[in-house]
Amino acid sequence: MCAHVIVAEDDEKQAELVRRYLEREGHAVTVVGDGLAALEEVRQRTPDLLVLDVMMPRADGLDVVRVLRAESRELPVLMLTARTTEDDLLLGLDLGADDYMTKPYSPRELMARVRTLLRRSQRSGGAAPAADPLLSVGALVIDPARHSVSVGGQEVDCTPGEFRVLAAMAAEPDRVFTRQQLLAELHGFDRYISNRTVDVHVMNLRKKIETAPRRPARLLTVFGVGYKLTDPAKGAHLASQ
Repeated sequence: MCAHVIVAEDDEKQAELVRRYLEREGHAVTVVGDGLAALEEVRQRTPDLLVLDVMMPRADGLDVVRVLRAESRELPVLMLTARTTEDDLLLGLDLGADDYMTKPYSPRELMARVRTLLRRSQRSGGAAPAADPLLSVGALVIDPARHSVSVGGQEVDCTPGEFRVLAAMAAEPDRVFTRQQLLAELHGFDRYISNRTVDVHVMNLRKKIETAPRRPARLLTVFGVGYKLTDPAKGAHLASQ
C-alpha cells in the first residue's frame, strides 16, 4: 500500500536514510527536524504513520506522543530511540506509541515494522463486514468496525495497541491469556519486545475501563500465568447465590 509517512528526525543523515527506504517502497514522505514541526504537520494532514525520534529539539518525541494522544489522534506511531533501558522504552508505550526501535537499527527491520503498522492500521480503519459482531463483556463493548470501546455507554479512547489487546481478550471472555499470547497480538513473535509491554498496556487499560484501577474487577491478573477479561456483574451474581 502507498502511504503518507511523516518522519520526525533531527539527524539529517538518519532522516535521509529513512526517507530513501520509505520512498523505495512507494510511500510519500514528509521529513521534519523537530517535535513542534511534527505536531504542525500532523495537525495539517494526519499521516498514515508517524516515525518519531525521541531526542529532538523544541519538543522531544515523548512530548509529541503525549500531545497527540491527548488530542485523541489515533495515527500509528513508531518511535526511534538511542535510549536502551527498558524503562525508557516502556515510557513511550505508556504514552501511546505503538512500537519502538533502538538505534542503531537495521533498515530492513525498520521497513518490516513499518509494513506491520500500516497493515494493522488499514485493517482497523477500513470498513468491517456488516456481519462483524460487537464484542461485549458485561458493560464493556468493543465495536471492531468503528475501532471503538465503551463502558456503560461511555466512549473510551484506546491506542491501537491497547485496542488489540482488549479485543483479543474480549473475543474469548474468561480465557486466561499469557503475556506471550498477547504479545503475539501486538507484534507477532518479536524477540525485541519485552513482556512488560503487555503489562504497560494492561495498566493503561485498567485506568480506562475499571472503576477502581488498583482493584480491578474486569481485567484480572492470574498470578503466574497472565491476564483474563471477565464480567464483574457475573461474579457478583454468583457470589450472591
